[in-house]
Amino acid sequence: MSDTGVGIAPEHQARVFERFYRVDKSRSKQTGGTGLGLSIVKHGAQVHHAEITLESHVGQGTSITLIFPAQKTE
Repeated sequence: MSDTGVGIAPEHQARVFERFYRVDKSRSKQTGGTGLGLSIVKHGAQVHHAEITLESHVGQGTSITLIFPAQKTE
C-alpha cells in the first residue's frame, strides 16, 4: 500500500504501529480516526508470521509492505 500524502517524519515512523498513536494530533478532529488502523495491521501480520515494513519521506508519501511467508503445499 502506498500513498502520495504528507509522509511521516523519521522520528514518528517507529511509533505509528502503536495503538492510538497519531502523528498529527492537531488534525485529529478534522480527519477522524482513532489511531488503531496500523496497530491492527501489525497485530494481524504478527499472527500470520508476516513481515511489515514502512518507508516514508516527508512531502512524498508513505509505503507499507506486508510479506507473508510461503505456505507449504503437500
